[in-house]
Amino acid sequence: MTEGMKDLPAGKRVFFVGIGGISMSGLARIACNYGLIVGGSDMHPSERTHELEGIGVKVYDHHSEENIKEFAPDIVVHTAAILPGNPELDYSRKNGLTVMERSVFLGLITKNFANVINISGTHGKTTTTSMVSLILLESGANPTVHLGAELDAFGGSVYLGSKDQLLVSEACEYHRSFLEFYSTIAAITNIDYDHVDCYSSIDEVIDVFAEFTEKLSPEGTLVIPAGDKNVQECVKRIPACRAKMGMEEPRIMTTGLEGEGLDFYKREPDFCAVNVEFTDGKAGFDVLYKGRPYTHIQLAIPGKHNIYNALTAIACASLAGGNHEAAQKALSSFTGAEGRFTIKGTFKGAMVVTDYAHHPSAARATLDAASHVPHNKTWVVFQPLTFSRTKVLFEDYVTSLLPCEDVFFDEIFSDREVNPGDISSKDIADEINKRGGHAIFFESKDQIVEKLSSVVSKDDMILILGPEDIRALGDRLVSMEQ
Repeated sequence: MTEGMKDLPAGKRVFFVGIGGISMSGLARIACNYGLIVGGSDMHPSERTHELEGIGVKVYDHHSEENIKEFAPDIVVHTAAILPGNPELDYSRKNGLTVMERSVFLGLITKNFANVINISGTHGKTTTTSMVSLILLESGANPTVHLGAELDAFGGSVYLGSKDQLLVSEACEYHRSFLEFYSTIAAITNIDYDHVDCYSSIDEVIDVFAEFTEKLSPEGTLVIPAGDKNVQECVKRIPACRAKMGMEEPRIMTTGLEGEGLDFYKREPDFCAVNVEFTDGKAGFDVLYKGRPYTHIQLAIPGKHNIYNALTAIACASLAGGNHEAAQKALSSFTGAEGRFTIKGTFKGAMVVTDYAHHPSAARATLDAASHVPHNKTWVVFQPLTFSRTKVLFEDYVTSLLPCEDVFFDEIFSDREVNPGDISSKDIADEINKRGGHAIFFESKDQIVEKLSSVVSKDDMILILGPEDIRALGDRLVSMEQ
């Protein structure tokens, strides 16, 4: 339809179905910044929808074809999570309106910028994108930023900088969304088996990440972790993908700890972390660039996995004009995006921490990070995300959570699947208990709160893992203390 946002002149009307979502609300703000007239619908009014209304966005609190008739949009944008039969989409298609998925609209935005940094990967996208953005801002750049979470420094999920010079954005592989995105710098943080409703195997996931590089400009750079075996396999497949587009292999910049990837790349990582030391779970390390001292980093967020996120961010930012002083300063003060090891406050003297770690691998990394933060007993509250993921990765869920002292399960959450009736969080809890662990399934969040009230003690940690539905419990617990 178009080659970029420049082809959507000011005054065009865009309607977002599901406008209250993190990504959609951010896109709505970017659209407003381009002078488009924006409206949308969401069945769950929230602070985000209220803020959109405050900048002139027309928000409907229900889905109806009457909304489309009244708003009269030129373009209707929706997420992949919108279920079939949505009356707004049905009416729009029936009446010949231009309807596009969220990723296509974001793809149009990427084509409007001279330089685009897209951060992809199964885990760590939001944290790494945040880090890149803050380093660039500290360096004096003025990027437009699109995040999948709230960031205090932005007061939301977007930063509205230049309209055509530099964009920093997350690039998600769900439903192959990121294949729409143009890049001049692309990063893959890691590759793991996820989104099982879209991909039948890890092999298929690796394939789609290789395809992602087809939209990386001929002069672009791909930033990857040297030690990730699935990424290494992806690198083998990239030449064939690029050849289809008439392009040579991209320039590759590697990141990692000393000694990683030597068997594959035959050299140390380009951006390499050495002399790693942990204080209360937070890493301090020296960074070498091609063997020479670059900077020293002291992270303010815990976990070994954040060393890798930081290295990827430093590499991407350096390619876009970021400098080592800015990296040192920005990362030392970065305390995380919302929902990524976020300390919410206390409940009965226990630290309340929320994290989006809904995938077994992410849960392992977060549990390891939490283990190095000084506290007494850990109480884990866990909610799996989507029924299909829980079924396919069932064994991984069991083994990742089995070592927990105590884990309290809420029922599986999904806003894009119908409950098949053959899988429950209770099944994970039962299997953990069969193997000698200690897990309890609760039928309501009220019961979880009641249980926590009776067992937690001062200086414990309540670690709430999963989607926003369960992370909201953190705010609830903290509010009970006030």
